[in-house]
Amino acid sequence: MLALLAAIGYQPVKKAGNEHLFLSPLRDSDTTPSFSVNETLGCWYDHGSGKGGNIIDFGLKYWPQLAFPEVLEKIANIIVVRPNKCVETKRRRTAIKEPHYQVLEIKELGANRVIRAYLENRGIWPAAKGILKEVYYYVEDAQKNRKNFFAAGWQNELGAWEVRNLHFKGCIGHKAISFIPGNADNLCVFEGFMNYLSWLTDEPFCDDSILVLNSLALIQSGISKAKPFADIATYFDNDPSGRAATAAFKEALPQSVDHSWVYEGYNDYNDMVTAIPTRIDPGYIR
Repeated sequence: MLALLAAIGYQPVKKAGNEHLFLSPLRDSDTTPSFSVNETLGCWYDHGSGKGGNIIDFGLKYWPQLAFPEVLEKIANIIVVRPNKCVETKRRRTAIKEPHYQVLEIKELGANRVIRAYLENRGIWPAAKGILKEVYYYVEDAQKNRKNFFAAGWQNELGAWEVRNLHFKGCIGHKAISFIPGNADNLCVFEGFMNYLSWLTDEPFCDDSILVLNSLALIQSGISKAKPFADIATYFDNDPSGRAATAAFKEALPQSVDHSWVYEGYNDYNDMVTAIPTRIDPGYIR
């Protein structure tokens, strides 16, 4: 992420530990550094829009006019490592150690007041209970410096954890889709679990099967998983990336129907939920 941002003309305004803060490349109106890149985890989060993810997620947001394969090719072309002719080629190179992360403990929701307050603020606390977990983990760099973190977590098909808190959005482990089996004919598709839980708040008794991509970069995996279903409802964002995902699903699976009209006027389902005060848990008062 840092190499890509530098290549397209963005330098960090300040740095705090492994966090690099930029003026947002996704919003022209940004006047204070609100775009954060975590150097250790290689993820980004834009505080102004509430969006984040990995380098591919960023590419889809930054070049909304490009299709998924074009974004991947563009990223690869920009950050390709070219040999430095000034460096002695026979010099022994030391391998770069990848950051080490380790999940310490998984708990049921309710023990951590900070996580609860975050989910209540997103309007999904009642729906999240029994689905999300509290994930406690640490990240260790090459110098053995360890930092502990906690977040609300959602597990994907590979057993990795999608984690969210007020300051970070990322994945502990390998990215993959998440699937909840239900009705064998009907499927609802979401980009992330925040929007799924927002929908579940409105549809607590619906028995449709659920597919959460966890990243638009996994749309082809999602399409493959969705093929057996006769009726598919998609709930992607009302932005260029979301519309491109909707179109990709419709092209591959004609039985899919765009349901983003439900939150028309908002970027996504969770934006609608948090914008309506009566939708927030009345027990949460700050």
